[in-house]
Amino acid sequence: MTYLSKIERVSEFINNYFVVWVIAASVLALIQPSAFTWIGEYISPLLGVVMLGMGLTLTPVDLKRIVERPRDVVIGSLAQWTIMPVTAYLLVQVFNLPTELGIGIILLGAAPGGTSSNVMTYLGKGDVALSIAITSLTTIVAPIVMPAWVLFLAGAEVQVTFVEMFREIMFVVFIPVVAGLVIRQLMERKAPTAAETSLVVFPSISVIAIVVIVSAVVGLNAENILTVSAVAVAAMIIHNTVGFGSGYAIGHAANMPEDRIRACTFEVGLQNSGLAAALAVTFFTPLTALLPALFSVWMLIVGPTLATYFARKTDEAHEARPSSDSAAVE
Repeated sequence: MTYLSKIERVSEFINNYFVVWVIAASVLALIQPSAFTWIGEYISPLLGVVMLGMGLTLTPVDLKRIVERPRDVVIGSLAQWTIMPVTAYLLVQVFNLPTELGIGIILLGAAPGGTSSNVMTYLGKGDVALSIAITSLTTIVAPIVMPAWVLFLAGAEVQVTFVEMFREIMFVVFIPVVAGLVIRQLMERKAPTAAETSLVVFPSISVIAIVVIVSAVVGLNAENILTVSAVAVAAMIIHNTVGFGSGYAIGHAANMPEDRIRACTFEVGLQNSGLAAALAVTFFTPLTALLPALFSVWMLIVGPTLATYFARKTDEAHEARPSSDSAAVE
Protein backbone atom coordinates (compact mmCIF):
# COMPACT_ATOMS: atom_id res chain seq x y z
CA MET A 1 0.00 0.00 0.00
CA THR A 2 1.42 3.37 -1.04
CA TYR A 3 1.77 6.37 1.27
CA LEU A 4 -0.92 8.26 -0.66
CA SER A 5 -3.37 5.35 -0.50
CA LYS A 6 -2.91 5.19 3.29
CA ILE A 7 -3.70 8.90 3.51
CA GLU A 8 -6.75 8.34 1.30
CA ARG A 9 -8.06 5.63 3.62
CA VAL A 10 -7.63 7.81 6.70
CA SER A 11 -9.22 10.78 4.93
CA GLU A 12 -12.13 8.65 3.72
CA PHE A 13 -12.71 7.38 7.27
CA ILE A 14 -12.80 10.93 8.64
CA ASN A 15 -15.12 12.17 5.88
CA ASN A 16 -17.53 9.22 5.97
CA TYR A 17 -18.21 9.65 9.68
CA PHE A 18 -18.62 13.44 9.55
CA VAL A 19 -21.99 13.36 11.31
CA VAL A 20 -20.60 11.09 14.05
CA TRP A 21 -17.75 13.53 14.80
CA VAL A 22 -20.14 16.51 14.87
CA ILE A 23 -22.58 14.81 17.24
CA ALA A 24 -19.78 13.46 19.47
CA ALA A 25 -18.08 16.87 19.68
CA SER A 26 -21.40 18.57 20.41
CA VAL A 27 -22.19 16.14 23.25
CA LEU A 28 -18.71 16.62 24.76
CA ALA A 29 -19.09 20.40 24.50
CA LEU A 30 -22.43 20.18 26.32
CA ILE A 31 -20.94 18.03 29.08
CA GLN A 32 -17.72 20.05 29.48
CA PRO A 33 -18.25 23.46 27.83
CA SER A 34 -15.17 25.08 29.41
CA ALA A 35 -12.96 22.71 27.41
CA PHE A 36 -14.26 24.22 24.16
CA THR A 37 -15.23 27.84 24.84
CA TRP A 38 -11.65 29.08 24.38
CA ILE A 39 -11.88 28.06 20.72
CA GLY A 40 -14.45 30.82 20.13
CA GLU A 41 -11.84 33.44 19.29
CA TYR A 42 -10.38 31.17 16.61
CA ILE A 43 -13.62 30.45 14.74
CA SER A 44 -12.90 32.92 11.91
CA PRO A 45 -9.39 31.54 11.20
CA LEU A 46 -10.79 28.00 11.29
CA LEU A 47 -13.44 28.97 8.75
CA GLY A 48 -10.67 30.49 6.63
CA VAL A 49 -9.02 27.04 6.60
CA VAL A 50 -12.30 25.47 5.44
CA MET A 51 -12.65 28.03 2.64
CA LEU A 52 -9.01 27.51 1.63
CA GLY A 53 -9.85 23.82 1.25
CA MET A 54 -12.85 24.74 -0.88
CA GLY A 55 -10.61 26.88 -3.07
CA LEU A 56 -8.23 23.94 -3.55
CA THR A 57 -11.09 21.88 -4.99
CA LEU A 58 -11.86 24.54 -7.62
CA THR A 59 -10.29 24.86 -11.04
CA PRO A 60 -10.51 27.51 -13.75
CA VAL A 61 -12.82 25.07 -15.57
CA ASP A 62 -15.31 25.30 -12.68
CA LEU A 63 -15.34 29.09 -12.91
CA LYS A 64 -15.60 28.85 -16.69
CA ARG A 65 -18.86 26.94 -16.28
CA ILE A 66 -20.42 30.05 -14.74
CA VAL A 67 -19.87 31.82 -18.07
CA GLU A 68 -20.68 28.84 -20.28
CA ARG A 69 -23.89 27.85 -18.47
CA PRO A 70 -25.18 31.15 -17.08
CA ARG A 71 -28.89 30.37 -17.18
CA ASP A 72 -29.05 27.51 -14.65
CA VAL A 73 -26.25 28.97 -12.52
CA VAL A 74 -28.02 32.33 -12.28
CA ILE A 75 -31.41 30.70 -11.58
CA GLY A 76 -29.97 28.61 -8.75
CA SER A 77 -28.02 31.52 -7.30
CA LEU A 78 -30.95 33.95 -7.45
CA ALA A 79 -33.18 31.37 -5.78
CA GLN A 80 -30.71 31.00 -2.93
CA TRP A 81 -30.08 34.76 -2.64
CA THR A 82 -33.79 35.61 -2.42
CA ILE A 83 -35.82 32.69 -1.05
CA MET A 84 -33.63 31.81 1.93
CA PRO A 85 -33.12 35.30 3.43
CA VAL A 86 -36.77 36.31 2.90
CA THR A 87 -38.01 33.01 4.35
CA ALA A 88 -35.74 33.50 7.37
CA TYR A 89 -37.15 36.98 7.95
CA LEU A 90 -40.76 35.76 7.65
CA LEU A 91 -40.10 32.95 10.13
CA VAL A 92 -38.61 35.44 12.60
CA GLN A 93 -41.82 37.49 12.36
CA VAL A 94 -44.25 34.55 12.43
CA PHE A 95 -42.59 32.80 15.38
CA ASN A 96 -41.61 36.06 17.09
CA LEU A 97 -38.08 34.79 17.68
CA PRO A 98 -35.83 36.63 20.16
CA THR A 99 -33.53 39.17 18.52
CA GLU A 100 -30.32 37.12 18.79
CA LEU A 101 -31.88 33.92 17.45
CA GLY A 102 -33.61 35.93 14.73
CA ILE A 103 -30.35 37.47 13.52
CA GLY A 104 -28.79 34.01 13.58
CA ILE A 105 -31.36 32.50 11.22
CA ILE A 106 -31.18 35.56 8.94
CA LEU A 107 -27.39 35.12 8.80
CA LEU A 108 -27.96 31.48 7.88
CA GLY A 109 -30.46 32.41 5.19
CA ALA A 110 -28.14 35.02 3.69
CA ALA A 111 -25.12 32.68 3.65
CA PRO A 112 -23.82 31.26 0.36
CA GLY A 113 -23.75 27.58 -0.49
CA GLY A 114 -21.18 25.38 1.19
CA THR A 115 -19.19 22.34 0.14
CA SER A 116 -21.84 20.12 1.75
CA SER A 117 -24.23 20.97 -1.10
CA ASN A 118 -21.64 19.74 -3.61
CA VAL A 119 -21.16 16.49 -1.69
CA MET A 120 -24.91 15.87 -1.35
CA THR A 121 -25.43 16.60 -5.04
CA TYR A 122 -22.78 14.01 -5.86
CA LEU A 123 -24.34 11.42 -3.51
CA GLY A 124 -27.79 12.17 -4.93
CA LYS A 125 -26.55 11.67 -8.50
CA GLY A 126 -27.19 15.27 -9.44
CA ASP A 127 -25.22 17.65 -11.68
CA VAL A 128 -22.09 18.22 -9.59
CA ALA A 129 -20.63 20.71 -12.08
CA LEU A 130 -23.70 22.93 -11.75
CA SER A 131 -23.61 22.60 -7.97
CA ILE A 132 -19.96 23.68 -7.85
CA ALA A 133 -20.65 26.59 -10.21
CA ILE A 134 -23.52 27.89 -8.04
CA THR A 135 -21.50 27.46 -4.85
CA SER A 136 -18.56 29.29 -6.46
CA LEU A 137 -20.69 32.22 -7.63
CA THR A 138 -22.61 32.64 -4.37
CA THR A 139 -19.38 32.40 -2.38
CA ILE A 140 -17.53 34.93 -4.53
CA VAL A 141 -20.41 37.43 -4.26
CA ALA A 142 -21.03 36.72 -0.55
CA PRO A 143 -19.04 39.76 0.70
CA ILE A 144 -21.67 41.99 -0.95
CA VAL A 145 -24.89 39.95 -0.79
CA MET A 146 -24.63 38.70 2.79
CA PRO A 147 -24.10 42.01 4.62
CA ALA A 148 -26.67 43.70 2.37
CA TRP A 149 -29.39 41.21 3.33
CA VAL A 150 -28.51 41.15 7.03
CA LEU A 151 -28.53 44.93 7.32
CA PHE A 152 -31.71 45.25 5.23
CA LEU A 153 -33.69 42.59 7.13
CA ALA A 154 -32.34 43.19 10.63
CA GLY A 155 -30.98 46.73 10.32
CA ALA A 156 -32.69 48.11 13.41
CA GLU A 157 -31.18 45.34 15.54
CA VAL A 158 -27.67 45.40 14.07
CA GLN A 159 -24.86 47.64 15.25
CA VAL A 160 -22.51 46.59 12.46
CA THR A 161 -21.74 48.51 9.28
CA PHE A 162 -21.77 47.05 5.78
CA VAL A 163 -18.05 47.78 5.43
CA GLU A 164 -17.18 45.87 8.63
CA MET A 165 -19.07 42.78 7.56
CA PHE A 166 -17.81 43.05 3.98
CA ARG A 167 -14.22 43.18 5.23
CA GLU A 168 -14.67 40.16 7.51
CA ILE A 169 -16.23 38.03 4.76
CA MET A 170 -13.44 39.04 2.38
CA PHE A 171 -10.85 37.84 4.89
CA VAL A 172 -12.51 34.56 5.89
CA VAL A 173 -14.16 33.60 2.59
CA PHE A 174 -13.11 35.36 -0.59
CA ILE A 175 -9.35 35.63 -0.03
CA PRO A 176 -8.91 32.00 1.20
CA VAL A 177 -10.98 30.65 -1.72
CA VAL A 178 -8.94 32.60 -4.27
CA ALA A 179 -5.72 31.62 -2.48
CA GLY A 180 -6.72 27.96 -2.63
CA LEU A 181 -7.49 28.23 -6.35
CA VAL A 182 -4.11 29.88 -7.05
CA ILE A 183 -2.15 27.48 -4.83
CA ARG A 184 -3.66 24.47 -6.60
CA GLN A 185 -2.72 25.82 -10.03
CA LEU A 186 0.85 26.50 -8.90
CA MET A 187 1.23 23.08 -7.28
CA GLU A 188 -0.16 21.24 -10.31
CA ARG A 189 2.50 22.94 -12.44
CA LYS A 190 5.44 22.74 -10.05
CA ALA A 191 4.63 19.85 -7.69
CA PRO A 192 1.81 17.63 -9.02
CA THR A 193 2.32 14.99 -6.33
CA ALA A 194 1.89 17.60 -3.61
CA ALA A 195 -1.25 18.86 -5.39
CA GLU A 196 -2.72 15.37 -5.48
CA THR A 197 -1.93 14.85 -1.80
CA SER A 198 -3.48 18.17 -0.79
CA LEU A 199 -6.72 17.27 -2.58
CA VAL A 200 -6.87 14.09 -0.52
CA VAL A 201 -5.92 15.68 2.81
CA PHE A 202 -7.76 19.00 2.80
CA PRO A 203 -11.34 17.65 2.79
CA SER A 204 -10.53 15.92 6.08
CA ILE A 205 -8.91 19.07 7.46
CA SER A 206 -12.10 20.95 6.53
CA VAL A 207 -14.22 18.33 8.29
CA ILE A 208 -12.09 18.63 11.43
CA ALA A 209 -12.25 22.44 11.30
CA ILE A 210 -16.06 22.41 10.98
CA VAL A 211 -16.36 19.94 13.86
CA VAL A 212 -14.19 22.21 16.01
CA ILE A 213 -16.26 25.28 15.04
CA VAL A 214 -19.51 23.50 15.98
CA SER A 215 -18.04 22.28 19.28
CA ALA A 216 -16.94 25.83 20.12
CA VAL A 217 -20.38 27.29 19.41
CA VAL A 218 -22.08 24.50 21.37
CA GLY A 219 -19.68 25.07 24.28
CA LEU A 220 -20.38 28.80 24.26
CA ASN A 221 -24.13 28.07 24.24
CA ALA A 222 -24.25 25.05 26.57
CA GLU A 223 -26.80 26.65 28.88
CA ASN A 224 -28.85 28.12 26.04
CA ILE A 225 -29.05 24.84 24.12
CA LEU A 226 -30.71 23.13 27.07
CA THR A 227 -33.33 25.87 27.24
CA VAL A 228 -33.71 26.82 23.56
CA SER A 229 -37.34 26.74 22.55
CA ALA A 230 -38.79 24.08 20.30
CA VAL A 231 -40.20 26.97 18.27
CA ALA A 232 -36.70 28.18 17.34
CA VAL A 233 -35.63 24.68 16.29
CA ALA A 234 -38.88 24.30 14.33
CA ALA A 235 -38.17 27.59 12.53
CA MET A 236 -34.73 26.29 11.51
CA ILE A 237 -36.20 23.01 10.20
CA ILE A 238 -38.98 24.80 8.30
CA HIS A 239 -36.40 27.16 6.81
CA ASN A 240 -34.39 24.21 5.52
CA THR A 241 -37.49 22.41 4.24
CA VAL A 242 -38.65 25.50 2.33
CA GLY A 243 -35.18 25.71 0.80
CA PHE A 244 -35.23 22.13 -0.47
CA GLY A 245 -38.82 22.40 -1.71
CA SER A 246 -38.25 25.76 -3.44
CA GLY A 247 -35.02 24.61 -5.07
CA TYR A 248 -36.74 21.54 -6.48
CA ALA A 249 -39.83 23.47 -7.63
CA ILE A 250 -37.79 26.22 -9.31
CA GLY A 251 -35.64 23.64 -11.10
CA HIS A 252 -38.81 22.03 -12.45
CA ALA A 253 -40.35 25.37 -13.41
CA ALA A 254 -37.15 26.26 -15.30
CA ASN A 255 -37.36 22.95 -17.22
CA MET A 256 -34.00 21.76 -15.96
CA PRO A 257 -33.06 18.10 -16.44
CA GLU A 258 -33.52 15.96 -13.32
CA ASP A 259 -29.83 15.97 -12.36
CA ARG A 260 -29.75 19.79 -12.45
CA ILE A 261 -32.99 19.98 -10.46
CA ARG A 262 -31.28 17.98 -7.74
CA ALA A 263 -28.27 20.29 -7.78
CA CYS A 264 -30.59 23.30 -7.46
CA THR A 265 -32.42 21.58 -4.59
CA PHE A 266 -29.27 21.11 -2.52
CA GLU A 267 -27.83 24.51 -3.40
CA VAL A 268 -30.93 26.36 -2.20
CA GLY A 269 -31.51 24.11 0.80
CA LEU A 270 -27.98 23.90 2.23
CA GLN A 271 -26.12 27.02 3.38
CA ASN A 272 -22.60 27.61 4.65
CA SER A 273 -23.57 27.37 8.31
CA GLY A 274 -19.94 27.65 9.37
CA LEU A 275 -19.74 31.12 7.85
CA ALA A 276 -23.01 32.15 9.50
CA ALA A 277 -21.76 30.91 12.87
CA ALA A 278 -18.39 32.64 12.47
CA LEU A 279 -19.99 36.00 11.63
CA ALA A 280 -22.46 35.57 14.48
CA VAL A 281 -19.68 35.10 17.03
CA THR A 282 -17.54 37.86 15.50
CA PHE A 283 -20.19 40.60 15.29
CA PHE A 284 -22.93 39.56 17.69
CA THR A 285 -23.13 37.04 20.56
CA PRO A 286 -22.60 33.28 20.95
CA LEU A 287 -26.39 32.89 21.17
CA THR A 288 -26.70 34.35 17.66
CA ALA A 289 -24.56 31.44 16.41
CA LEU A 290 -26.77 28.81 18.03
CA LEU A 291 -29.18 28.08 15.14
CA PRO A 292 -26.40 28.06 12.50
CA ALA A 293 -24.52 25.55 14.71
CA LEU A 294 -27.60 23.37 15.16
CA PHE A 295 -28.15 23.53 11.41
CA SER A 296 -24.65 22.05 10.93
CA VAL A 297 -25.88 18.94 12.72
CA TRP A 298 -29.34 18.93 11.12
CA MET A 299 -28.04 19.18 7.54
CA LEU A 300 -25.80 16.15 8.11
CA ILE A 301 -28.93 14.14 8.87
CA VAL A 302 -31.46 15.40 6.34
CA GLY A 303 -28.93 16.00 3.50
CA PRO A 304 -27.74 12.38 3.19
CA THR A 305 -31.32 11.16 3.63
CA LEU A 306 -32.54 13.20 0.67
CA ALA A 307 -29.44 12.28 -1.38
CA THR A 308 -30.13 8.58 -0.75
CA TYR A 309 -33.73 9.01 -1.89
CA PHE A 310 -32.62 10.71 -5.12
CA ALA A 311 -29.98 8.05 -5.77
CA ARG A 312 -32.50 5.24 -5.30
CA LYS A 313 -34.90 6.93 -7.72
CA THR A 314 -32.14 6.94 -10.34
CA ASP A 315 -31.24 3.29 -9.66
CA GLU A 316 -34.89 2.23 -9.89
CA ALA A 317 -35.28 4.11 -13.16
CA HIS A 318 -32.22 2.34 -14.60
CA GLU A 319 -33.52 -1.05 -13.45
CA ALA A 320 -36.94 -0.41 -14.96
CA ARG A 321 -35.57 0.62 -18.34
CA PRO A 322 -34.41 -2.82 -19.62
CA SER A 323 -37.76 -4.44 -18.74
CA SER A 324 -39.59 -1.62 -20.53
CA ASP A 325 -37.39 -2.03 -23.61
CA SER A 326 -37.90 -5.79 -23.72
CA ALA A 327 -41.67 -5.34 -23.35
CA ALA A 328 -41.63 -2.94 -26.29
CA VAL A 329 -39.77 -5.48 -28.42
CA GLU A 330 -42.29 -8.20 -27.61
